[in-house]
Amino acid sequence: MAVLQDFKCPNCHGSINFDSDTQHMKCPYCDTEFEVEELIGYNEDPKSGDAMQWENQAGQEWTQDEQTGLRSYVCNACAGEIIADATTGATACPYCGSPVVMTEQFAGALKPDLVIPFKLDKKAAKEALKKHYSGKRLLPKVFKDENHLDEIKGVYVPFWLFEADADAYIRYKATRVRHWSDSDYNYTETQYYSVIRAGDLGFNWVPVDGSSKMADDMMESIEPFDISQAVDFNTAYLAGYLANKYDVSAQQSQERANSRVRNTTEDAFASTVVGYTTAVPVNTNIQLRNGKAKYALYPVWLLNTTWNGQKYTFAMNGQTGKMAGNLPMDKGAYKKWLFGLTGLIGAVCFGLSYLIWML
Repeated sequence: MAVLQDFKCPNCHGSINFDSDTQHMKCPYCDTEFEVEELIGYNEDPKSGDAMQWENQAGQEWTQDEQTGLRSYVCNACAGEIIADATTGATACPYCGSPVVMTEQFAGALKPDLVIPFKLDKKAAKEALKKHYSGKRLLPKVFKDENHLDEIKGVYVPFWLFEADADAYIRYKATRVRHWSDSDYNYTETQYYSVIRAGDLGFNWVPVDGSSKMADDMMESIEPFDISQAVDFNTAYLAGYLANKYDVSAQQSQERANSRVRNTTEDAFASTVVGYTTAVPVNTNIQLRNGKAKYALYPVWLLNTTWNGQKYTFAMNGQTGKMAGNLPMDKGAYKKWLFGLTGLIGAVCFGLSYLIWML
């Protein structure tokens, strides 16, 4: 059974949270603020309460398979036992509400290198969700009023940060098309070119979500995070939030990182092929080298809502406020929009046909 790290106020001995507004540790009981570094020495040796030995005559033991995915912890504030899954790194005690950090989860090879502290609080996440609803023409009108916010939680999500250099050689088949007319004919001239681009690009801090619980596309949708605001990892920043350790290794994440680097390289090179009517890559060779990976925790607000029996999950960047998530669609409004769009296209086509006929 592991021991949780619970940060205590030196003044009143209350449990302390990390405050995203002040970027300090703040006691909710006496309102005293502390720098993170101030509490490191004070909390190095947490005191545990008196323990009573009981003879265990209860039920059956956990099976090996059941034990694999569970961890047992003791809350330093109230001595309550907390059962969590193998990836939980920080949570709140269900008995006394104290923020707790499973320091064992971040020990040794699992310890993150960096953490980006939360900049935005729960209130900002709720406001961002309301703003996310606005301007969505195909969103059912009753959704804003009837949908129920079931849960909102701040989570430190594990990310692998990759660095690499990309050496690229890309050859494009390009064309230039010219049209002109005289009194008798319409002419089209097409010229063909072979365009070559070669060079190298350096990539730093390419993020890949290291948690199987988080949808990769949703995590990418709330990027970017400002890595310049990252600090050296300390468990004090986790107090008051949930945190997960990675369950997708750096090696397992390499393919996704390589794909992101290659796609960005292709886009960057393609942006330099200008002045042509078309440009299609016909030979692409991208070699990656000097690959490195670091482990970081990024701040994310997760909001779960329910409407018409369906669950909807939204994620907000806890540093920048960028929001992402799927929304229901009003099928009636969609049909009207599609009908209107079809009518507009038809009118444009008719107008062009009429002009051609007039000529």
